[in-house]
Amino acid sequence: MSTTAVSHHAAAEALGQQAHQFLRQFHHETGAPELDLRWRHVRAEVADTGSWHPTLDELTYAARVAWRNAGRCIGRARWSHLTVRDRRDTTTLPTLRQELTGHLDAAMVGGRVRPVLTVLAPATATAPAPLRIISPQLARYAAWHTDGGIIGDRANLTLTAMAVSLGWPGPTHRGAFDLLPWIAATADDRPHLLLPDHTRIRQVPIHHPHHRWLEDLALRWPAVPVISNMTLHLGGLRFPAPFSGAFMASEIATRNLADPDRYHQLPAVIDGLDLPEHDRLRADKALLTLHEAVLHSYEDAGVSITDHHRESRAFARFTVREKIAGRTVTGDWSWLNSYPMTPQDPSWNRYYDTSQPTPALRPDPHATTAG
Repeated sequence: MSTTAVSHHAAAEALGQQAHQFLRQFHHETGAPELDLRWRHVRAEVADTGSWHPTLDELTYAARVAWRNAGRCIGRARWSHLTVRDRRDTTTLPTLRQELTGHLDAAMVGGRVRPVLTVLAPATATAPAPLRIISPQLARYAAWHTDGGIIGDRANLTLTAMAVSLGWPGPTHRGAFDLLPWIAATADDRPHLLLPDHTRIRQVPIHHPHHRWLEDLALRWPAVPVISNMTLHLGGLRFPAPFSGAFMASEIATRNLADPDRYHQLPAVIDGLDLPEHDRLRADKALLTLHEAVLHSYEDAGVSITDHHRESRAFARFTVREKIAGRTVTGDWSWLNSYPMTPQDPSWNRYYDTSQPTPALRPDPHATTAG
């Protein structure tokens, strides 16, 4: 047997083992009948083709459990309500653009944000996915070098440069909140521009109910976070799978708008509040003001948003339910208890298993290099 044949045989063996493990878990948790029959079909399919095709029920279960297993997500109490869009037949760039737009539409009905995951055609042990998404999110703002420094989202300097190199000119008048085009790669690893209809990406202007000057900062943020470079791992297969939930206000206020390597708005808010230099808590007061503004703005726009106290309580209930079900809760404490959480939040005073079970949602390591 040639070296190539041995390698393919070993890959098929490994794939078969992972598929069998997944099927056992699926049948055990869901009570689906005829595991032995299903396994015989999958084993034959792997032997014949080097891959296998999960049913819609298996795919939906895997996507939901992958969210349940997501150790960095505090919002997974809603895992069983995830809407799963099976788009495994998406193999061309125009169709991908259409399906990403469809994801945006499905993720928000009116102002109500719903958790959604779109599953695209998979990669296998022997072949890459026909398409994968390089853009880390479907709504990202460009970063531009100017004589005065950088305007826009500094986290996206590399992504902006890539878009420009692929032929995107950017707007005539460049600003701090210019939505980037989408970038996807084909199986040959070549990047391509996908030009979205930006009218389908809803944005929320940020203002404060008591500090009218904050509106003059002209801040805004997308209504829905669609993490587009995620990969769904199940049974030895890897599916590109954009995922979206709802924003937690602290993500926007204390990280995206406040971090020095993002929009760095704390100095402007401190000035607006007229806080003196000797005030040791002036950064905290500015962060709280930004937090209030984000919550108020989304609620005023009728767009779903949550807060850290609510999510901490929901996560505590989730851990109780998981314990009753006999399952171990995985988690990364530093992500589950990000600022401004305190020991008064119930997720604070406990630790979690740090393993990464499958099914799993993980960033595409190739895509994240784009910024």
